[in-house]
This record gives sequence, structure tokens and C-alpha cells, in this order.
Amino acid sequence: MSDCLISIIVPCYNGEEFLRDTLDCLKEQTIKDWECVIVNDGSTDNSIEILREYEAKDSRYKVIDKKNEGPSVARNVAIAASSGKYILPLDADDLIAPTYAEKAIEYLEQHPQTKLVYCKAKYFGDRNDEWKAAEYRYDEIIYKNCIFCSCVYRKEDFDKTKGYNPNMTYGNEDWDFLLSLLKPEDGVYCIPETLFFYRKHGVSRTSSAMEKKDMCHLRMMLNHPELYYNDIERSFHMVSYQKRYYEYELNGILNSNAYRVGKLLLSPLKWMKKIMGT
Repeated sequence: MSDCLISIIVPCYNGEEFLRDTLDCLKEQTIKDWECVIVNDGSTDNSIEILREYEAKDSRYKVIDKKNEGPSVARNVAIAASSGKYILPLDADDLIAPTYAEKAIEYLEQHPQTKLVYCKAKYFGDRNDEWKAAEYRYDEIIYKNCIFCSCVYRKEDFDKTKGYNPNMTYGNEDWDFLLSLLKPEDGVYCIPETLFFYRKHGVSRTSSAMEKKDMCHLRMMLNHPELYYNDIERSFHMVSYQKRYYEYELNGILNSNAYRVGKLLLSPLKWMKKIMGT
């Protein structure tokens, strides 16, 4: 049986600048039966000192200090140590409104067929406007994510997955996880209120950032081949870096005998593994 109603999961790496804002917003939650499990993921700044301070003052804050292994491992470690019936991941620089946890849990309690709840969102910091995301559709989230990491789901459903995949070293680990968590028949609900606030700061616009984005997409295709190989041409449209090279390789796949005779799960996989170096 769960020890608390909801566990808020916070991976932290060198988050001292905004960490207090994030931890303080939890104190304003209208639901009080929560815990916050924070993993200090090998920070080299003063994050651990701040976390120990909160832990000493409020037993609902639980700190795990470990070597740096990335946000996927940090989230998995925190969730393994959590005791809540529900899980709410939250990055160490973002904020949630006071009623978010309560409203998400209320909907999940009343709709057992719903697997995940999220809400409308807004940017703040270096950018201040509405996060305009498309309406959730299972057949679309495979190609374009519309759900931020701070959604709410049941821990028992998390336990049926392998968690956040550590091989997502370039980011998008939350999107990759959703593809493991959700099935076509699962209910997903968006609360029609702005209850999540995503901090924008230090945005990179370099070609290196674009390359990393493309590597994320390729890794997701390898992690979930059953989702992407049914429409491999559309899948590769997710990739923009070195587009001409990918299109050239894709055309070779589409025109190959292996593709035509139904060996779709073999040739593309070998090519993608070569690209990813696995």
C-alpha cells in the first residue's frame, strides 16, 4: 500500500540557480499528502547543500545523492525509492501551479481507464508565452510529442515498463518513455488550465543541437521499432540533420528487394544501428 498519494520526482544536476523556486512551489500544493524525491545527479555546484537544507526542514523532501549518470537513471532511481500511488516528474527549474497535483489525481481517481493526465502549459524566463501543443492523438505522438515531462501517471503503470531509457543520452527521454507507457487504447486527458510552467534559458540554436535532436529521433526509432517500421518513410521525416544523406539512404531502403518482400524489420534496423554506432 502506498505511503503517500503522490511522489514528485526531481532529477537535479547543477540546479542551484533555480532549485529553491522549484522546491518552494511544492509547498503551495493544495494537496498535502505528497513527497518529493530528489536525486542529486553528481552536481558540482551547491545543489546538495540546498537539498539537505530542505530535507532537514521538511520530511516530505527526500534526497538521494549519487554520481552523475543522466536524467533517465536519476528519474528511475527516484521512482524506485518513492512510495506514492501516483508519479509526477518535475525538472529542477520548472514550476507547477498549486492545484495541479490535486486536479490530476482527482481525474485519475474518477477515470480508472485514463492512464495519464497533463495540462496546458506556459513558458517563462527567457520566453514568456503559451506552450502551444497539438491535441493528443496516439498515432501522432509517435512522430511529434505534445506532452511535457511533468505529466501524472500511476506508479503501477510505470512498474509495467522498463522506466526511462538511459540510452537517451541526447535528451527526449521523457518522450521515449511515453512511447513505452502508452498504448493506443489508453485514455489521456489534458486539464484545460495552465498549471505547468516551463522555464526557458540558455537555448542553443547551433547545428550541434540539431544533430543531437536527430540522434534522439534515431535512438527512439531503435528503441521502438514496432511503432516506426509500419511507416518508415514518415519516420525518417523526423530527422532533419544531414537531410540529403538520410533521404538518399531512405530511398535505397524503399527501393530494395528486402523492403518489397517484407523484410522491413531487418534492413532499416541494420542501417540505423550503423548510424548510431551500436
